[in-house]
Amino acid sequence: MDRANKVARFPSSKKMPESAQGTPLVFDGHNDVLLKLVLQKAAGKPRNFMQEVSYDHIDLVRAQRGGLGGGLFALFVPPRYELAPVLGLESRHVAKDDFGAVPQGEALAYTMAAIAEMVRIERKSGGKVVICKNSAEVSESMRAGSMAVVLHMEGAEAIDRDFNSLEVLYQLGVRSIGPVWSRPTIFAYGVPMIYGRTPDIGPGLTDLGKELVRQCNHLGIMLDMAHLNEKGFWDVAAISDKPIVATHSNVFAICPHARNLTDKQLDAIAESKGLVGINFATSFLAADGKPNPDLPLEQLIKHTDYLIEKLGEDGVALGSDFDGCGVPKAIGDASGLPNLLKAFAGAGYGAELIEKIAHKNWLSVMQRSGI
Repeated sequence: MDRANKVARFPSSKKMPESAQGTPLVFDGHNDVLLKLVLQKAAGKPRNFMQEVSYDHIDLVRAQRGGLGGGLFALFVPPRYELAPVLGLESRHVAKDDFGAVPQGEALAYTMAAIAEMVRIERKSGGKVVICKNSAEVSESMRAGSMAVVLHMEGAEAIDRDFNSLEVLYQLGVRSIGPVWSRPTIFAYGVPMIYGRTPDIGPGLTDLGKELVRQCNHLGIMLDMAHLNEKGFWDVAAISDKPIVATHSNVFAICPHARNLTDKQLDAIAESKGLVGINFATSFLAADGKPNPDLPLEQLIKHTDYLIEKLGEDGVALGSDFDGCGVPKAIGDASGLPNLLKAFAGAGYGAELIEKIAHKNWLSVMQRSGI
């Protein structure tokens, strides 16, 4: 691939500030820090997001050091045994089943707790963290040196059959929804975490799922394909008039994991002028699907090269999955993002292309999605 000759075509604007290490700011397509914070609080071990810690992947100090200027912050509803202490359920009556359905009422209660956690962070931050409801607010916040937070639902269990909660969640700032995590919902069927299987697992969207697509298109909410199975993917592609986005997925041809995207899916994303956020999870990057923290960044760059060839320079961004997976030691946590951007430069990526992968492509696809 002729990386150096790839040039940006993003509309000209005031330049974004850089990280402390001189690399472009990053807008990241996926993290699970709210999950960590809510569960830690429920366990009686709360931590202050504004203070640096030596564990997990994201706090404000490490984010600022690494140039993490914003991202999609997941409102992921965990398995019911982890929900139990958050919602005051009796744990002994809750089975440890990661793929079991979560009742809508419980999912909504947890989702509100996670949003409330983010609202409290915003209030306490003194302007250093801002919940953004459109791409213009994201750009403005990042230029001002604030962390731009966009709320994303990883799984739609909290949405009821009449879509009343969807309307309210939209008003609270939700601008991206994955119809499923890796378990079924009333809307769709998710792919389990299986290596050596394609994402062609299970049925497509339900009638409610098809209506969810229409509702999200109407409101201006991105639909995330990351955990959706292949039949559901094609149902969304047939109904949606917006770009197809996978917030945190990789290349099936390189790592044949059910969570990764096939060439045919990548072609459809390209045709829709959509985007794929590269997942840092080593088990979704490695050719053998094994979680290896010593995985070299060259393997991540291999996925990036492939995605650029399939999607073009406007269709590739970052979707780290920080605080939700094991990432390469060479990145480590949010403070290590400059290591990846420098690795892109070392591999021959031009400065404009790196800036697009770092944040411009996310801003652009949000605009194309009506956000």
